[in-house]
Amino acid sequence: MTAEVTETKKVTAFVGSGRRKHTDDSVREFLDRLEALGGVETELVRLFDCRLEICRGCQLCFDKGEESCPLKDDRDVLIGKMVASDGVVFASPNYSFQVSGLMKVFLDRLGFVFHRPRFHGKAFTSIVVQGIYGGGRIVKYLDWVGRGLGFDVVKGSCSNSSEALPERERRKRDRAIAKHANRFHEVLHKRADSVPGLVDLAFFRLARARVSAQLDESDRDYRYYQEKGWFVSDYFYSTRLGWVKRVAGSVFDALFRRMSKTRVA
Repeated sequence: MTAEVTETKKVTAFVGSGRRKHTDDSVREFLDRLEALGGVETELVRLFDCRLEICRGCQLCFDKGEESCPLKDDRDVLIGKMVASDGVVFASPNYSFQVSGLMKVFLDRLGFVFHRPRFHGKAFTSIVVQGIYGGGRIVKYLDWVGRGLGFDVVKGSCSNSSEALPERERRKRDRAIAKHANRFHEVLHKRADSVPGLVDLAFFRLARARVSAQLDESDRDYRYYQEKGWFVSDYFYSTRLGWVKRVAGSVFDALFRRMSKTRVA
């Protein structure tokens, strides 16, 4: 069952493969199925065709803001595409049991967004293509990345890239991609922001406690939280917490404030 389509949503897939083959094919099939479900327009962005420099670890983006980064590449263009999208897909081949180097360079260029998440209300998922095994852990990693950036995460999928898949395995792969597309389409067309789970709520309260206790107005992270109203809000976005999560939130606040002050001392 798919969500009711009321408007057209934009989905952008960022592919971290150096060649247009297996990962490209899986992503294209996923996007085609999304479009067939209705109310979706898609774009496939190949990171290989973009100019991405390697992060130097200077931390200027953390301390002063991303505009202070000394690197001049396509980072802001790619972030602009994410901002303009309702849904985002990160796709990578399994290289040495991790994302490709190209995808990792891209993720490192987004490092400051993990400090200042901004993609709330947008859907995210991941696609990993592998030769033999190990891709499941990469899916979990990319899904955690999506959560850290602020997205509503739909569990990603991993498929085999063998040149000569048996017909039975090929049908199984196609069914998995179809189910993945259905799940993503459902979240993409949801009517309202989701209520955060306890892990997500704890992450927010921990980040807030750290920023409040360890930083001040001279730091870009602090000013970002201040501008967003996150020092006094229940969560990253307006939501209605049930009594259990309200109580849990209060416990998290007390615990994390104490932990953060201890670290400062």
